[in-house]
Amino acid sequence: MDLSNIKNIIFDFGCVLIDLDKQRCVEAFQEIGAAEIAKYVDEQRSEDLFHDLELGKITAEEFCDEARCRIGKDVSNEDIFGAWNALLAGIPSCRLQKIVALRKRHRLFLLSNTNVIHWETSVKKYFPHAGKGVDDYFEHCFLSYEMNLLKPHAEIYLKVLEKAGIRAEETLFIDDSARNCEGAEAVGIKTLNVSHGNQWLEVLDELL
Repeated sequence: MDLSNIKNIIFDFGCVLIDLDKQRCVEAFQEIGAAEIAKYVDEQRSEDLFHDLELGKITAEEFCDEARCRIGKDVSNEDIFGAWNALLAGIPSCRLQKIVALRKRHRLFLLSNTNVIHWETSVKKYFPHAGKGVDDYFEHCFLSYEMNLLKPHAEIYLKVLEKAGIRAEETLFIDDSARNCEGAEAVGIKTLNVSHGNQWLEVLDELL
């Protein structure tokens, strides 16, 4: 892959930057008596409840209200947030350090199908490192729940290109989902499909 003309890099969030622990999340929901919600996580289902949260159709509080209806018991918002955030396993410092280095030569962006609960926790807990925060790593973070759009639909990639003022052919998109990469390729963006968060560290050193 020839990346000699790449000026911009767009990073996915989950599995590319932040590690995820699905089993820990499943167990956390089970511990608060939310077996129905644990099943969603375990089966990686994204319809209705989680889908609406990622699209910004419902607030975090409305998500908790709907979760309680499905659980059939009174569980606090705090417990639901805690169980859902158990999915987040942290961002290794080596990835953040690499992003700092890359930003000296490239325009960097983030594009994620995420939700307000995970994002706000990550900004407060996982991005801060060596005196830096999320705004020090990326020029702009494009978040599905704010854009009301989801990958892999073409519209979300086109919106990112437009708002960032960048050209597709000069842009590399890194994601762990082949479908999301295919969506980006369909609008002319070059892609790197990785299986884990440290893979791009090695590959970019070779390709850029």
